[in-house]
Amino acid sequence: MTLRIQFLLFVFIIHAVLIALAAQLRTTNPALFIAAEVLLLVSIVLTIRLYRGFVRPFELIAAGTAAIEAKDFSMKFVPVGQREMDQLIHVYNQMIDALRQERVSQHEKSFLLERLIQASPAGILILDFDGRIEGVNAAAEQFLNQPGAALLGQLPAELPGAWGPALAGLADNQPQALRLSGLQTFRAHAAHFLDRGFTRRFIMLEELTQELIQQEKEAYGKLVRMISHEINNSIGAINSILHSFHHYAPQLRATDQPDFTQALDVSIARNTQLANFIANFAHLVRLPPPTPQPTDLHALLRGISRLLQPQSEERRIKWHLALPAHPLVLNFDAQQLEQALLNITKNALEAIGRDGNVWVRTTTQPPAVFIENDGPRLTPEMSQRLFTPFFSTKRDGQGIGLTLVRDILMAHGFAFQLNSEKNGRTVFTIRFG
Repeated sequence: MTLRIQFLLFVFIIHAVLIALAAQLRTTNPALFIAAEVLLLVSIVLTIRLYRGFVRPFELIAAGTAAIEAKDFSMKFVPVGQREMDQLIHVYNQMIDALRQERVSQHEKSFLLERLIQASPAGILILDFDGRIEGVNAAAEQFLNQPGAALLGQLPAELPGAWGPALAGLADNQPQALRLSGLQTFRAHAAHFLDRGFTRRFIMLEELTQELIQQEKEAYGKLVRMISHEINNSIGAINSILHSFHHYAPQLRATDQPDFTQALDVSIARNTQLANFIANFAHLVRLPPPTPQPTDLHALLRGISRLLQPQSEERRIKWHLALPAHPLVLNFDAQQLEQALLNITKNALEAIGRDGNVWVRTTTQPPAVFIENDGPRLTPEMSQRLFTPFFSTKRDGQGIGLTLVRDILMAHGFAFQLNSEKNGRTVFTIRFG
């Protein structure tokens, strides 16, 4: 039974008693009967005023409670001229103002945080209470090479490639470096925050590729310039002296002349090779910025194929060019990209050795080139170090071929990767879009 019904029942009983008493006085004492009637009317008037005075606050409290329950913080009450009621209204209005301001502030902060997360160059994975991915920003989609819808609901350990094992054991506040395909380097950092009193985690992925490559180039650039300067100065003087020694050959006995001349030629050739070796490193350090111009990629690939055809035939390596007859005109520095493609195809030939195949194909939407070979597969250890300066899988390799390819393609802004596929082929992919 509600408080209102109890009050009405009490009022009904009191007035029923008063009416009964007044009825008894009607015949016995008319004067007292009239007084009882007046008292009854005054009681009814006071009851009505008391009812309004008590019930109105309850109605306002009920309306305010319903508004708060519905999270409607815009409804406020105006004073009614009753002191107790006005105090209650004043307190309620202050509370509603504070709640509305807090709600607006939290909404603005939440909106700002959401915008910052989406605009952040760092990839951010927000996990739910079960440790599964609940939110992902655009940078994380790009790093993981998957749309956000495909990532939602996955455990970090279930992510493809090297991401899963790296993020599976990631502890809070212990950043971990991760290198993918020997080129891209990331730093993964995990931390936690409180949500409704419970702990949740998030993972931040920061790409360090450009920064590390720049530091790397600055480090070995100074070393190469210093070594190049010292060696070239020495080699020039030594070769000059060795060439001068050729004038003394006729003064020797005829039996000694061939050995003397051969020793000089070998020394000069070795010095020249050393100079060329250093020049290759110097060229890598002084790579100029690209000057892109519209160029037919198909014509460039056919030219490289013709250039390497004699070497390929000698090794019994077949070329398979799946290039359409129409040109594929793209914007790039023709000289630099030709050098990069030449290095890639030479590496393919050297990886095969003898008796193999090289496949070259392109796509137009999006524009890309794929250079495949059926040589030995890349091991995981090799994949991690492919684009590292001075690293080579060949016995006499200098370790600058793929580094030069890397610098040229990154200067153009082209995405690329080198990996072994499930069909046994090793493919170098360059994406121009």
